Order: sequence, then C-alpha cells, then structure tokens
Amino acid sequence: MVETLSLAVIGDPGVGKTSIIRQFLYNDFTEVYTPTNSRYVYRPSVILNGNMFDLKIMEVPPISSFPASTCQEWLDLRCHGVRTASAYILVYDICCMESFEYIKMIRQQIVDNRASNSGEAPILVVGSKRDLQRQRFTSRRAVSLLVKKTWKCGYIECSAKYNWHITLLFKELLASAVARGLKRNHSSIRLQGALHRNRCSIM
Repeated sequence: MVETLSLAVIGDPGVGKTSIIRQFLYNDFTEVYTPTNSRYVYRPSVILNGNMFDLKIMEVPPISSFPASTCQEWLDLRCHGVRTASAYILVYDICCMESFEYIKMIRQQIVDNRASNSGEAPILVVGSKRDLQRQRFTSRRAVSLLVKKTWKCGYIECSAKYNWHITLLFKELLASAVARGLKRNHSSIRLQGALHRNRCSIM
C-alpha cells in the first residue's frame, strides 16, 4: 500500500506559494500574479529512497489563524485537512517583513495546537524570491538563526523563477516527515544532503 503524505503550504498573499508548487510539479513559472482565493490540492506521486509516496499538497489561501479545532477547520473551507497535515511549508517573501511576521504567528499557532491535539509535525520555513536578495528586509543569518535555533525548524531559501532549491525544499520536508513517521522523534529532524536528486522524482 502506498503511503500518503499531506503537505500544507501556507503564507501571506503574493509570497510565491503557487510559483513554488508549480515549479516543483511542472517546471513552470509565470510572472503573472494570480491571488490564491481558495484551497487547492495537488496530488503527485514521488519516489523517495526507493519508496513511493502519494503526496497531497494543499495550497492554503491566506487564513487569519490556524484552525484551533476540528469544528473550526470544517467551518472554513480553506482549512480542510490543515490541522492533520503530515508537514508544513511556511513561505515568506525575503523582501517583505510583514510576510515573515505572518508565518511567525502561524508557526506558533501550529506548535500550540498540534502539541495538544494531533502531535508535532515537521515545519520547514521557506524564504522565497531569493533572486531579489538585494531587497531583503534583514540578514539571512539573523532569520536562519531564529528559525533553526529558537524555533527548531528547518530553513531554506529558494527562487521559483530560477528553479533554485525548489526540489531540495520538498526533499527536505519529505525526508523529515518520513523520518518522523518511522522514529516518532522531534519535529526538527532534518536530513539535508542525505537525498539524491535521482531518488525523488515526479511520476
């Protein structure tokens, strides 16, 4: 039986959620911005270390808060499946401080709600639009230290426009989700560099 892993991609409007997902799945990028107004689900399959997994990638439109209960999750169509996701990708724009503050809030809510309900899940913080490095609002080192040392989450920067680190970020998160499923360890497990490009492919 093929295991299904659900990944929730969350972030402020315009941070590049759709671009990241479409670059990963279809090797496609467009400069035209189309707001994500409703929850959208992609269902690719991948091979990771010789094992096949079905993915449920949920692109979540901007939500005011992480659903605190199953009832709240079902009352808001945008949140279906978010509370029980296998892992989370929190995307912010490296040029926009407000987008980082948003995922800071959402991350804390995920930690608080998952700890008391569904259990911990891997969280990967993604700084998008790395190609606009000169316009970033703060130093890479400061954000990286906060995320890795204080939040105990994975951190990576990417550029959907140039397909830079897109495949890597999904490999990182999948590896963490699989490792957690096998070991039931801390959510900060990271296996950076342990996977090879030819071991993870879209079918």
